[in-house]
Amino acid sequence: MNRLDPALTPLYELVLQRNPGETEFHQAVLEVMDSLGAVVRKHPDYADARVIARLCEPERQIIFRVPWVDDKGRIEIHRGFRVEFNSALGPYKGGIRFHPSVLLGTVKFLGFEQIFKNALTGLPIGGAKGGSDFDPKGRSDMEIMRFCQSFMTELYRHIGEYTDVPAGDIGVGGREIGYLFGQYKRITNRYESAVLTGKGIGWGGSQVRREATGYGLVYFVEEMLKTKGGSFDGQRVVVSGSGNVATYAIEKVHQLGGTVVACSDSSGYVVDENGIDLDLLKEIKEVRRGRISEYAQQRAATFVGDGSIWDVPCKVALPCATQNEMDEAAALTLIRNGCIAVGEGANMPVVPEAVKALRDAGVLFAPGKAANAGGVATSALEMQQNASRDSWSFEFTEGRLAEIMKGIHERCASTAEEYDVPGNYVLGANAAAFVQVADAMIAQGVI
Repeated sequence: MNRLDPALTPLYELVLQRNPGETEFHQAVLEVMDSLGAVVRKHPDYADARVIARLCEPERQIIFRVPWVDDKGRIEIHRGFRVEFNSALGPYKGGIRFHPSVLLGTVKFLGFEQIFKNALTGLPIGGAKGGSDFDPKGRSDMEIMRFCQSFMTELYRHIGEYTDVPAGDIGVGGREIGYLFGQYKRITNRYESAVLTGKGIGWGGSQVRREATGYGLVYFVEEMLKTKGGSFDGQRVVVSGSGNVATYAIEKVHQLGGTVVACSDSSGYVVDENGIDLDLLKEIKEVRRGRISEYAQQRAATFVGDGSIWDVPCKVALPCATQNEMDEAAALTLIRNGCIAVGEGANMPVVPEAVKALRDAGVLFAPGKAANAGGVATSALEMQQNASRDSWSFEFTEGRLAEIMKGIHERCASTAEEYDVPGNYVLGANAAAFVQVADAMIAQGVI
């Protein structure tokens, strides 16, 4: 906290006081406030308007019980969350996560990050996040359907295409979105396509939505590499995770001429010196819903059940698994092994000490709120198509995604230069997004 501008220290202390025990939320707020010192020194009116304090307090926090019946006839109870954080720029927008780790603090951290991420896209969407501590792993399709129906039976009254538009996240893919949408339609008697994004292509979904976060991450990092005269072509790359974001980051890296040699899941990681076989990875993770160790059993690859994937030497590292997965020791290992760029595919996967180590060593660093904004950007494009009863081709939608990610990079880079810290994408992203949201909040009165 001692690195904060003195004008912001009392605000951060207030966040700690009012949100005890929510360490991830504290971390997200601190990272943003650390950047905003430069903004407040240049524009003190933002501090006078107390807009930063307002921005750190969600507009609405919804917690509800989710009772459902498993395949053995037992009643199970989980907890559902939706934090509608800020609607200054448009209807709330953000994913739903089903994972045992989901607590109110988790959802608040994700929702807070979402405000800035959504602002950077330049599209008219506010920030929100939701989820439940339900774990879909090992559950049958019928159990997941019953849970989703119970979850939506409460959530439906809080969402709408002009109010709050959820999407998928960890544990919530096309299957879960289908069950959630079906229950929403059943309860409301409306085919309100734009109330959820990530839908199936045949019933209102957008081309490229599945690929968008991973593709967008790679587009952003490619732009970042260009500032140093580089590209992905010929680069050795490591991607953590093997879910949606990681899979399609791997795909786009390969398309751009790079070679991804390692990926992971919660059980460990695999190293394939010939490059990850994407067809096999998709078969294991998307069709069989299996473990990454199965990949090594079918390829001349090595499975490592412990240790860190960041021990694998690479030029570009893309953490795409979960928050706080890369610590300072891992960052120092990457630096020793000659890593030149790190891009966050997950939300806040790199701890603050690791970010500092990377930046001090001159490693290019892309924060998640900028680098992984492709998913929500394409969700907003899905909303556009739904509103106009239109459907766009894969090529057209991917072209829009590439333009948006290039625009985000340019915005972050130019803002960093405006505040005399060229190449600091963390400050650039935070300052650019904050100014846009803060100006809207001030214009709309004391909200």
